[in-house]
Amino acid sequence: MKTLLLGLGLAVLSSNVVAADWQVSNQDSIVNFISVKKGDIAEVHKFTEVAGKLDDKGAFSLSIPLTSVMTNVEIRDTRMKEILFEVEKYPSVKLTAKVDAKMVDKLAIGGTESVALDAELDLHGTSKKLMVNVRVAKLAQDKLMVTSEYPIILNAADFGLSDGVEKLRELAGLSEISKAVPVSFVLTLSK
Repeated sequence: MKTLLLGLGLAVLSSNVVAADWQVSNQDSIVNFISVKKGDIAEVHKFTEVAGKLDDKGAFSLSIPLTSVMTNVEIRDTRMKEILFEVEKYPSVKLTAKVDAKMVDKLAIGGTESVALDAELDLHGTSKKLMVNVRVAKLAQDKLMVTSEYPIILNAADFGLSDGVEKLRELAGLSEISKAVPVSFVLTLSK
């Protein structure tokens, strides 16, 4: 009887491991974006916090607190939070997508797969569908790396951010700030 109970217990534990959600590792992930000012001065910025998961049915969600924006210029960080992102009203950006869970399960350790995902981005109170091309790599049985194959171009006007960009331009005394922003990412997920 003890053997039967032990066997059932191990079966339950092992099925829970297989069915466990993949969690985005904040410390091993990065989301960055590039701003362009005065026509040809580009600067790379990032978000220092990300959270997300991929469940066993393939539902992926990613959330980024906009207060974690880091541009290496304190006053610019503050202005982006308050004027552009309006973090009091819109504290985070969220992305959701459906992933082929069978592809992830079948991927060999060390293998990679190029995947086009239909995603939805919710930013500044506006949701927009977009295509995100990623490369999925299985680093270990319990570790994935997902990277953008090329930058996602977000346009400020699509998310009601044009006025904020214009206010930032005026405050900084710049001739222009591009409203098209390339975004790239490297996400590490673990079970």
